[in-house]
Amino acid sequence: MLRSIVRLQCQLGSSRTLLKYCSRDPASNFSIQSNAYSSAMTERRKFYKDVSIAQGEGGVYEVHLDRRKLKTPGGKLFTVPNESLAVAVATEWDAQKETLKYYSMHLTTLCNTAIDNPTHRDKQQMITASLKFVETDTVCYRIDDPPALVELQKNEWDPVLHWIENRYNVEIGSSYNILGPEIPAATIDTFRQHLNSYNFWSLTGLEFVITQLKSVVLSLALVDRHLTVEEAVLLSRLEEEYQIERWGSVEWCHDYDMYELRARTAAGALFVQLSSEMSSVKRKLMQDC
Repeated sequence: MLRSIVRLQCQLGSSRTLLKYCSRDPASNFSIQSNAYSSAMTERRKFYKDVSIAQGEGGVYEVHLDRRKLKTPGGKLFTVPNESLAVAVATEWDAQKETLKYYSMHLTTLCNTAIDNPTHRDKQQMITASLKFVETDTVCYRIDDPPALVELQKNEWDPVLHWIENRYNVEIGSSYNILGPEIPAATIDTFRQHLNSYNFWSLTGLEFVITQLKSVVLSLALVDRHLTVEEAVLLSRLEEEYQIERWGSVEWCHDYDMYELRARTAAGALFVQLSSEMSSVKRKLMQDC
């Protein structure tokens, strides 16, 4: 049994929720998924007993299943840039029971995407795709009725919007117009420069978070630890939560959707954090309890 997860939980705020929720819904609008990854939507019998990690050539880390090296859906050797991320991925494989639920293994899927890069995009293409969400950001689109929801959006969204404008010295604003606010070119340039500071792996995770929350504002606030996972998800679903509180929810469906979005968002945020981690874990962590 892996003993490293406690150490990993210290690397991002609200750590108890990061790997708590299991995903069962394979559907995702992550823009860089491809048909080659359809196998991630299936289940199969567990075919291994032990999970371990090992350092490979060039300082990268591998994940071994019964001493067999893990490979990606594209047939490449599964290697990650540091030991912390390798331990996190190994934890996902170690947590599987009799049946492997690939669709619950978000960190593994993100690593596969970064390694195989199925759509052959470079950093600039990924940044451009992410920045498109600035123009349609969840927190920028407001409604003018009912008054209670108008007030709720103002009270909950304005503080995080003001935070990011001050944090990055940009202007975004909000709008009641269906076309949304006019985002200055200088704001886009600032965000482009900031996203360019991420490495390819971290950018893969950040883009995933942005597509989950439909918001660059909330995603950057989460990665900067201004918001917790629960807060970011709740803010991204503010109107839906208002309607649920007013009219009620379908039994089990609401909680399922909430937990699923939390799971994906948490995994993406953790992936950004771990793929940015350059220091390695010093002691051997893959020992059975």
